[in-house]
Amino acid sequence: MAVKTVSTKKGGPVQGGDRKLYTIDATGRSLGRVASEAASILLGKKSASYVQNEVLPVGVTIENASKLVMTEKRIAGKEYARYTGYPGGLRITPLARLIENKGVRAAIEKAVDGMIPRNKLRKERMKRLTITD
Repeated sequence: MAVKTVSTKKGGPVQGGDRKLYTIDATGRSLGRVASEAASILLGKKSASYVQNEVLPVGVTIENASKLVMTEKRIAGKEYARYTGYPGGLRITPLARLIENKGVRAAIEKAVDGMIPRNKLRKERMKRLTITD
């Protein structure tokens, strides 16, 4: 695992604590492995002070997102489905089209977002994720 940790002092929404910043290098790694590591850090599983019902003062930066390794089979076969709520409203977006329209960054965000529990803390945790190319 290529994760760097930096500790900073920031006031922000966290009340006077140390904010740990983790950096994940995505060069040569698969989408799922990078996303699961980022989700684990955002949930606070790497912290000794892990509390399930709080957003911990951590931040995750994923570097070199464009150097992520994805096989042709994965790009062609992976599809994201959503339902509009109307009859016949199933919308399917292939991973290839998502990358073409919005870039690799959107694919990583979608993967990490899917690994975080669907509750009131999800939005705040996702704000702490930054992705650079």
